[in-house]
Amino acid sequence: MNNNESSTFSDFKKKFTAKNILLVIAGILVLIVLFSSWFTIEPEEVGVVLRFGKFERTVNPGLNFKLPFGIEDSYKVPVERQLKMEFGFRTIQAGINTSYSNKDYLNESLMLTGDLNAAEVEWIVQYRISDPYKYLFQVRNAESTFRDINEAVMREIVGDRAVNEVLTIGRQEIANTVQIKVQQLCDEYITGIKVEQIVLQDVNPPESVKPSFNEVNEAQQEKEKMINQAKSEYNRVIPKAKGEAEQTIEEATGYALERINNAKGEAVRFTALFNEYIKAEKVTKTRLYLEIMDKVLNNVGRKIITDKNASGILPLFQVNNLNKELINE
Repeated sequence: MNNNESSTFSDFKKKFTAKNILLVIAGILVLIVLFSSWFTIEPEEVGVVLRFGKFERTVNPGLNFKLPFGIEDSYKVPVERQLKMEFGFRTIQAGINTSYSNKDYLNESLMLTGDLNAAEVEWIVQYRISDPYKYLFQVRNAESTFRDINEAVMREIVGDRAVNEVLTIGRQEIANTVQIKVQQLCDEYITGIKVEQIVLQDVNPPESVKPSFNEVNEAQQEKEKMINQAKSEYNRVIPKAKGEAEQTIEEATGYALERINNAKGEAVRFTALFNEYIKAEKVTKTRLYLEIMDKVLNNVGRKIITDKNASGILPLFQVNNLNKELINE
């Protein structure tokens, strides 16, 4: 190969190499443009697009376009997904055999109640992102702020109630109150978060005082048991005694009214007889005598009337009819 041919080949190689490099660079730029201009939003999400760091628009689920080379950036916000935040414990793996972290979270769960007792309160907050713009740009680190709000409100509400109320009957009322107040603070701080539910997962006395606390609870339960038994016995005996007393009083009242009415009736009858007696003494005496004899003779079977001057005994038959005839006369 002579010098001219060698020079020509060298020039061609240089040109070919530069052309390839330009093509490669152009291809890389095209790929960058393609991959940085299109992005996908999942069905449970919305996309928030920023242009030079300033909010530009929100985009719906699906394939979307943005300006490349960092001119526009996108953030995905799961607005349709229910999110969960745990306090006092952490779930490592959820499922049939749920596993929890062994780490101690007493700094979150240990609280002081209104009657100066300690309680470990574990709870779950379920929430959604209602406004992605507010969630991303109105509050710095919205999740951390939301966690602080929940913890502060729970401590405030538990601190206003007795330990027995926190452990037993007041759990649902506490959860409802905390949910309302947390939502109020989220709206006030413009976090873009909607609280859907707060569940008190577990409420217990601290491990160090649990045996003593259980003894106190057993004593209180025994006390309540004795009080309930006494009330039951009271409700069984006292109403019965009151009923018997009222029955006796009613019977006495009825007997008194009967005696009074009988006495009044006898008095009226006696007065009527006395007035008739004054008008006709002989007739009244005879009538009274016959009425008494009628009552007496009705109870006697066979009647025999004797006369001291008679020589024999004269039996009288149909004496009842005779008495009626005498009375009618």
